[in-house]
Amino acid sequence: MRIVYLGTPDFAVLPLKKLIENTNHQIVAVVTNHDKPVGRKQILTPPPVKVLAKEKGIPVYQYAKIRVEGVDDLKALNPDLMITCAFGQILSQEILDIPKFGVINIHASLLPKYRGASPIHYAILNGEEKTGISIMKTDIGIDTGDVILQKEIDIKNDETCGELFERLSVLGADAILECLPTIFDNSAKFVKQDEERATYSKIIKKENAIIDWNDSAENIYNKIRAFNPAPVAFCYYCGNPFKIYKASVSNLTGEVGKVIKCENELIIACGKGSLSLSVVQKAGGKPMNIKDFLLGNKFEVGQDFN
Repeated sequence: MRIVYLGTPDFAVLPLKKLIENTNHQIVAVVTNHDKPVGRKQILTPPPVKVLAKEKGIPVYQYAKIRVEGVDDLKALNPDLMITCAFGQILSQEILDIPKFGVINIHASLLPKYRGASPIHYAILNGEEKTGISIMKTDIGIDTGDVILQKEIDIKNDETCGELFERLSVLGADAILECLPTIFDNSAKFVKQDEERATYSKIIKKENAIIDWNDSAENIYNKIRAFNPAPVAFCYYCGNPFKIYKASVSNLTGEVGKVIKCENELIIACGKGSLSLSVVQKAGGKPMNIKDFLLGNKFEVGQDFN
């Protein structure tokens, strides 16, 4: 079967790799977003999916707006199926109608929970105990299509977003390979989503990562996990951003936003409970574990992190 694969970030790489390795299917093209400047030096960098496609000799198409630029190319490719995975653009009905078997999507949540752009972040942010992968038929809505297959996993207590991304990418690769034979032999069962249970995850922005110490220690702990490795939860200390990569909940109490212990560990009081910081980064520095950080940075009980 002729498949066109649409994806952009690291999350979409392993499913593509597994599809390429499966000789029952031919990946005739990969569609992704344009190369973007990355880092302080703004080096023009290709999307991870493009890198893999080029290594495997697969044609790559890049569009700023696929609905405007990509229709004729996709029609010429004559795919039996299109697969999307964290592609980052909404497809038009004209594009959805091109493949014989339609378009299916690898989505990193147990739909209808966490439709939208950031399902993994929000699952951790909201303290979910479980998440998973949904394989769904794409329609004109945002992750509203019928679900073909779901696979569920537990979220570990201390798991960061980056760690969960990796596990879900593996699960997504397994799920799409399991699902394809049922699509092509018309045995797949399409289950409508329960609209009353639907929730949405918005695009994560830097301002979402600001810590409010009036919140509970548990909620702030979840925020730190959800925004690691990016955009990284932060507060302000002495007027400068202070990033927190890892922390743990403590039962000590004190005045909100202030240091309540600073010998061998750094504990900040929250609206409920407190947080013991584990890996931090001050402005102009690099991430450091807290013991090393305290060797060169002195704090006093009562110092303010608000």
